[in-house]
Amino acid sequence: MPSRSPSNSSHVSSADDDSRQRFERLLLPHLDAAYNLARWLTRNDDDASEVVREALLRAIHCVRDLHCERARAWLLQIVRHTCLSWLKENRSLEIIALEDTEVESAVMATPSSDEPPAVAAHMAGREQINAAIAGLPVAYREVLVLRELEDLTYGEIAGIADIPVVTVISRLSRARGLIRAALMQSSTPRHRPPRLPISQSR
Repeated sequence: MPSRSPSNSSHVSSADDDSRQRFERLLLPHLDAAYNLARWLTRNDDDASEVVREALLRAIHCVRDLHCERARAWLLQIVRHTCLSWLKENRSLEIIALEDTEVESAVMATPSSDEPPAVAAHMAGREQINAAIAGLPVAYREVLVLRELEDLTYGEIAGIADIPVVTVISRLSRARGLIRAALMQSSTPRHRPPRLPISQSR
């Protein structure tokens, strides 16, 4: 078997070093965002760590073609695809077809626009808010997390989720409505039915 020439070996080593440096410089600053998205989609710390590891392995093979200005969105897109693949394999019931999601969004009425958006959040605790977000369908949950927690633009979310901007806006509206409804419901005090007077026998 012919041996690899020193020049070829040097080029391969140099390419590997360049990829590693680009990976550390462009992607490592966004690991928290990657884990946050994976944790919200899988709803489990250990599963999120597994997903992020797999996503990073995928990312490092393509990092040489990455432009620095979109490194965060690029990594989150890989994490999102890796999460959906993991969910399909491990929790297929949590994956909702996009067509079903859009039909549900069109059929179910959203809360009134004049409802104060912060009322439910003020009345609820952090645990209730987290539970309400975790209870959203995946298609709504991912756009809400990317917008409200990661502060991405509608365009960036559209690119990550591979959907039109108008769909991003629609899903965000529906997600916020579901969150408000869940928090308002959990904040409503439950009154016990009045006790009937007990008649005393003479």
